[in-house]
Amino acid sequence: MNLLNSNLLSLITFLPLVGMVLVLLTPSSAVRTIRWGSVAFSLIPLALSIVLFASYDQSRGGYQFLESAVWFPQINATYKVGVDGISLPLVVLTAFLTPLAMIISTNIEKSPKAYYALFFLLETTVLGTFVSLDLILFFVFYEIGLVPMFFLINQWGGANRRYASFKFILYTMFASLGMLLAIQVIGLASKSYDIVYLTSSLGRPFTGNNQVNFFGWDPTVWKAVAFLAFSLAFALKIPIWPLHTWLPDAHTEAPTGGSMILAGILLKLGGYGFFRLVMPMFPDVFGQQALLGLTFAELLALLALLSIILGAFAAWGQNDFKKLVAYSSVNHMGFVAMGIAATGLALSPNSTVREIDAVIAGNGAVLQMVTHGLSSAAMFALVGVIYDRAHTRDLERYGGLWAMMPAYGAILIFCAMGSLGLPGLAGFVSEFMVVRGAWPVFTLFTILAMAGLLVTGIYILKAIQKVLHGPLGEEWHHHKLPDISFTEILGIAPLMGAMLVLGVYPPLALNLINVGVQGLLR
Repeated sequence: MNLLNSNLLSLITFLPLVGMVLVLLTPSSAVRTIRWGSVAFSLIPLALSIVLFASYDQSRGGYQFLESAVWFPQINATYKVGVDGISLPLVVLTAFLTPLAMIISTNIEKSPKAYYALFFLLETTVLGTFVSLDLILFFVFYEIGLVPMFFLINQWGGANRRYASFKFILYTMFASLGMLLAIQVIGLASKSYDIVYLTSSLGRPFTGNNQVNFFGWDPTVWKAVAFLAFSLAFALKIPIWPLHTWLPDAHTEAPTGGSMILAGILLKLGGYGFFRLVMPMFPDVFGQQALLGLTFAELLALLALLSIILGAFAAWGQNDFKKLVAYSSVNHMGFVAMGIAATGLALSPNSTVREIDAVIAGNGAVLQMVTHGLSSAAMFALVGVIYDRAHTRDLERYGGLWAMMPAYGAILIFCAMGSLGLPGLAGFVSEFMVVRGAWPVFTLFTILAMAGLLVTGIYILKAIQKVLHGPLGEEWHHHKLPDISFTEILGIAPLMGAMLVLGVYPPLALNLINVGVQGLLR
């Protein structure tokens, strides 16, 4: 058992690669074995992640389950992994969503072997990003993760899949180049890529003797360059308005399982990057002047506000069901950015932000990443269910389908209410905490964000009304649509259960998240 604990993180991270190899070794004709064998194998990392969650010592906090080994001594990069209260919930979320997305994907007919192999590769890269405690290792996992998602969209996506896949990878790779520059600057400044060392003292990479002076530039200029490069990369990943334009295309064209992982997990890499790297390495920058008299924290909060409001209005204006859900991600992830801005400002020297407000906002932002992962994955799965039957995502062509698909209708309403943030479900808790924490810090922005919540209710109700209510569409009188199947329910029901459990008893996740956020602030 001690051996298992000492290597538990590596086991969880790299087990999906074993699954990928097993899939590739399975004969292509054994389609059922490939599908359900992949689902069964993906439950092993999930079980181990639950063991990890249960074994984490919340009273001690900090990084636990640390593993370290010599990897790239020429540049002082190491293989170092570990988890804390911020990364561990996202590890569990990744391991939880992967088998569900695989279940929803069991109707994939084109090259299921390659499809499931890419899914396993994607899981390893995301898990590796969340557990990495070395900047070079972090970047390697972060970048490799683009490859399987690119091919999932490019090969199994919709009619415009090639445009969407290239737009996805070009946008994210462009931002990643800046992040690579920032990592090099930090490595030159600190002679280390160890995230634990670099973040153990706030601002360590650019204090004391850790100064970079190239081209005669002042070291503070390089510090600003590194901050902006990291922030741009992670803001695009969240994504924050106006860096969001790749998202609707990628979501709309991706296969259903790919959309579930993209919305449920990959967007969270942006928010996680702010918590893990930007805040602790650049704490004083959040309070410095940025643009139009705003500090960087205020500018981030403003962009978060625009994401909330404009994302909601964009979703309201869609008649494509999947695009509506895609734009809702811009809306919901805006709350993550708002919480990040409030928490980051609290780290600035001479900040007047109360610690309690920063803790609440930070807790809400991390929990929002988890809860949005659940609700968005469920909504994309439900869009896929109706599309497989109707072969259209046009809301104007639906109507009255509850009478024909009552089980689907009930599940859609539940999941839509989870996305809306109905009290009693998980989304309400996370958004309430972000608003509560950000209110004393960005009062005007928070008040205006309430308009975004109002429009959120409008577009969610619009989707429900267009799909389920009103007279039955004429074409469905002759083309009967079967109700949601047991397999599809199997892929969605655990998401519903998690939304309900976290909505009724949020301390299940918040006790752990709070340890991580308080550790960051203190």
